[in-house]
Amino acid sequence: MNYFVSKWGIVGDFCTFVSELTHIRYAHMRFTGNIDAKTDDKGRVFLPAAFRKLLQREEVDSLILRKDIFQHCLVLYPEDVWNSLVDTIKQQTNPFDKKGREAMRGFVAGAERISLDGSGRILIPRRYLEYANIENDVRFIGMDDTIEVWNRQQADDILDDPETLAENLEQIMNRNNHES
Repeated sequence: MNYFVSKWGIVGDFCTFVSELTHIRYAHMRFTGNIDAKTDDKGRVFLPAAFRKLLQREEVDSLILRKDIFQHCLVLYPEDVWNSLVDTIKQQTNPFDKKGREAMRGFVAGAERISLDGSGRILIPRRYLEYANIENDVRFIGMDDTIEVWNRQQADDILDDPETLAENLEQIMNRNNHES
């Protein structure tokens, strides 16, 4: 184990320390709200200012764009959030387990690194726009440490159903209370 010395004495394994620092740093990055935008002819769209400010404050330069695994929307991951998620999947996957390797491959291969241009826009590749049925009207939805990118009408359909939200939250909260 590689220990290092700080002004507080011997702290411990350097890799674990850096990992914990990264986790602490990004634990405060919470995207909330939903904001509408429009794509241009090239597929560029302005990332909402509230989200850009949070990314700038946390010094995030690179984002990972991926198709959502449940819905026909896209997910933007800050790079460190993405790396943490991939590390978690990797830790749960035996390299000699065929299904695990296929899942890991499918998850990672469906992702693309993107960055903001000088104007605060991202370029969404055409295949991703088609997957999410985005032609022009976009809705960005803050989802904790990620940002979802939706076709605006499909987002409206999902967000306008308070009964389903109430039922889902009730089920989640009841399940968690029974596990305690």
